[in-house]
Amino acid sequence: MGVRARTILCVAGLLAGAAPAASAPKHLAPVPPATLALMAARNTAPSAPVLLRAYKQESEIEVWKRAADGRFVHLKTFPICRWSGQLGPKTRAGDRQVPEGFYSVAARQLNPNSAYYLSFDVGYPNAYDRAHGGTGSALMVHGTCSSAGCFAMTDRQVGEIYALVRDALAGGQAAFQFQAFPFRMTARALARHRTDRHIAFWRQLKEGSDRFEATGREPLVGVEGGRYVFAPYPDPEVEALALARRTEEEARIQALVAEGTEAVRTTYADGGQHPSFTAMLRRAGAFSAAVTGGIAVSGGATGGITVTGGPTVATATAYATPAASPFAAFIVPAGLGEVSRPEALALAGREVVVIPARRRPAAPIHPVQVAATEAAAAFVPLPAIETEPSPFSRLRLAEEPSRLTLAASPEPARPRFLTARFAALP
Repeated sequence: MGVRARTILCVAGLLAGAAPAASAPKHLAPVPPATLALMAARNTAPSAPVLLRAYKQESEIEVWKRAADGRFVHLKTFPICRWSGQLGPKTRAGDRQVPEGFYSVAARQLNPNSAYYLSFDVGYPNAYDRAHGGTGSALMVHGTCSSAGCFAMTDRQVGEIYALVRDALAGGQAAFQFQAFPFRMTARALARHRTDRHIAFWRQLKEGSDRFEATGREPLVGVEGGRYVFAPYPDPEVEALALARRTEEEARIQALVAEGTEAVRTTYADGGQHPSFTAMLRRAGAFSAAVTGGIAVSGGATGGITVTGGPTVATATAYATPAASPFAAFIVPAGLGEVSRPEALALAGREVVVIPARRRPAAPIHPVQVAATEAAAAFVPLPAIETEPSPFSRLRLAEEPSRLTLAASPEPARPRFLTARFAALP
């Protein structure tokens, strides 16, 4: 057996078993035994209420289940294969934005006959969205790694999530809460995004997130005057925990700003995906290059696959089905869907612009050095620019977050030659 054939077998073996089970109708497939064991260890059951939390920037969906003591406990975290748009709420149909907010999902919103394996509608637009003129519909959590405003998962992932919420609704839960956030709502995240145009909205989301974090109870969400509001918990002791958490977090945000935490603005070309999928797609690109000799492979009219395996981009055989492509050794077993659209494979680039914050006097400043004759001059630091890795760049700079720092003379009438230095962030 040749090296190339052994590579195919090894890679396919690593991903074997990732496809959803076919022993039962997909919408009736049971919760996996390993997940049932996790439930038992956390003192919960399949019929117990469920709650989901989604984070765009981290590209993750968490599943929480209510335990016997009444608190929700974390069960599992699923990496998101694809989401589209930017950080921020969805406002209109066609904007490719994935919703942010607090949503309610009832049994009628589950779709066992979805074109994307299985799916459920998160409930956009809710009362908050409608109060702000939000338009659009059918915003889903679904299979097939392709998103136009949805949380796109692998078929296997959405099959398990579907089974978890199906059993909870069958157990008597009228509807489960789906919390969608731009990022994990920590004090540091809010301090860093304080100059973003969505900050007032995100502060509302943080209040609901904090109430859940502090109590393990589903926040009681309402909308008044175009704002999210949260009713007090019936139990005074539980409400006291929520209020204490809010006070602590507000103080922490103020302290972080005061000590000079930099503000950021994050821009996505069109959404992103969890790093685990990025790594898999890189391996797939290398595999495709080995099979095709560095030639890009394009699928046929049924929705093929585009892969750039080497420095030269060209079109090889147009495969009638994705399964006919060498790339199918990755795509089909991995449960990315029978049709994996090119957008699912072209991870959007990201850029973080750092806006200088007021620093404490003791904080050291390290301007770049210029000519030796200017070494004694005073320099004023200009904005630093942080970049995140790009899967397409071959430069070492893009392999890790880095900072570009510039310095200029305080005398505008006497411009001086500048040099710049890139350095990895600590």
